[in-house]
Amino acid sequence: MRLTQRTLAQPDSPIGAHAHLLDDVPANKPLLDLSQGAPGFPPAPEVQQRMADIAAHPDGSRYGPLRGLLSLRTALVEELNEVYGGDVALDDVCITSGCNQAFAMVVSALTEPGDEVMLAVPYYFNHDMWLGLDGAVSTYLKPSNGLSPSTDDAAAVLTDRTRAIVLVTPGNPTGHTMSSNELGAFADFARDNDVALIIDETYRSFIPGDAAPHELFHREAWREHVVSLHSFSKDLAIPGQRVGAVVGAPALLNEVAKLIDCVTICPSRIGQEGAHAGLTEAGEWRQARIDEIAAKQHRFEQIMAAEPGGFELLSAGAYYGWVRHPFADVPTSDIVEQLLLEQGILMIPGTAFMPADEQCIRFSFANAEIDRLDELTTRLSDFSLSRELSG
Repeated sequence: MRLTQRTLAQPDSPIGAHAHLLDDVPANKPLLDLSQGAPGFPPAPEVQQRMADIAAHPDGSRYGPLRGLLSLRTALVEELNEVYGGDVALDDVCITSGCNQAFAMVVSALTEPGDEVMLAVPYYFNHDMWLGLDGAVSTYLKPSNGLSPSTDDAAAVLTDRTRAIVLVTPGNPTGHTMSSNELGAFADFARDNDVALIIDETYRSFIPGDAAPHELFHREAWREHVVSLHSFSKDLAIPGQRVGAVVGAPALLNEVAKLIDCVTICPSRIGQEGAHAGLTEAGEWRQARIDEIAAKQHRFEQIMAAEPGGFELLSAGAYYGWVRHPFADVPTSDIVEQLLLEQGILMIPGTAFMPADEQCIRFSFANAEIDRLDELTTRLSDFSLSRELSG
């Protein structure tokens, strides 16, 4: 058989890329896994109990509604309107099998082969991969100043084939959060240029403070150009259940539903029931976990402020730290491999998130126990010293 060049041309997922080296981690340096962005805690008791109950129910494994359980869609609408204000309605919400599926189905509904989708750099690697797999073309929106792109930056990349602009905030891999005003400017830009603005808000719960992440749902015509993607994986600790959501125009969701029907038919009933319990019964637990992640971020920032081993923290937020390593003449993939083999630290090279090597590494501090983050000081410093001596 012949394999398609669409898939052959795409890299393998960076998650697990170094799994074959785990047996070679030094015995005196127990693995410090800062790679995959996964919660380091189990789901709330209420969530676990609901999923167990529905799994044991005679109807618990039957097909569910194509656009998701009415109870979960209703609970999400109530939360979005409480957090953001505005007028999100039930018909504006479609539940998906994770936020990755939400992105893939939306992009497939918006683009023809050869159409362009603008990704803010650094991008989430699965977004870039999916565009290539689906026949769309990634164009890269690189900020000219700092980590927030501007509409001037976007104007320089825009062409007559551009169909959408994708922003992830808080960012994966950087943790950087775009302001409400910045997102409003991009919404204006999308409207004026007749393109979609896709905002991946997987980590919205981890934005500090009580202010809404943006005010786009207050706009009278937001459905004409704004699409918001959501995940229940991170703050409810159910990544393996694969439950996400698209918030957008009913006409778009109608096309998204056609695609879902051909891929997964419907989202997992057990996962949706767990997500519903998390939204409606586990409020105190959710806040405690948000506070826990914030404490890890603070500890990580304190550690990295001293630039151990010359590793420089560029940004941090939500689950991630974006760090520049000091070895300009060494490929970042080699640095990440050597950090694992010499110091037992597992991370993902920044080259998974951008088209060029800019000496960056993604640290997922949310994975680790907070006290184990202190090990970074010695391990990064020792690695720096060993590299200098070997050079």
